Amino acid sequence: MAKSADQKVQEFIDGVMMLDDTKYQILKQLRAIVFDNFPETKEKMMYGGIIFSHNEDFGGVFVYKKHVSFEFSNGYLFEDPEKVLEGGGKYRRHIKLKSLEDIEAKKVDFYVKQALVE
Repeated sequence: MAKSADQKVQEFIDGVMMLDDTKYQILKQLRAIVFDNFPETKEKMMYGGIIFSHNEDFGGVFVYKKHVSFEFSNGYLFEDPEKVLEGGGKYRRHIKLKSLEDIEAKKVDFYVKQALVE
């Protein structure tokens, strides 16, 4: 995965890499999914995590003590046949990831593809 064009994002990624290899690998894979689906995506640091935008913010990745969370700005609109999405707020939904295997098991790619509804 290429380095981030945003220096603060890259510093965050480097910091995660130094502290926790599992979370770093999850973070790296989530970024790859985003950029594979939406190559024009921009990243920025906000709220303590990486926010992804493409005309407007559509989601973000946050690293917590026990997991990595992929947050979707308009997750309430998503198809969620297997009830993977968590959260009961008005708009946002998230997926908690504790291992690399969770990325495929929870079908993160399926949800990322729904994140940009233009």
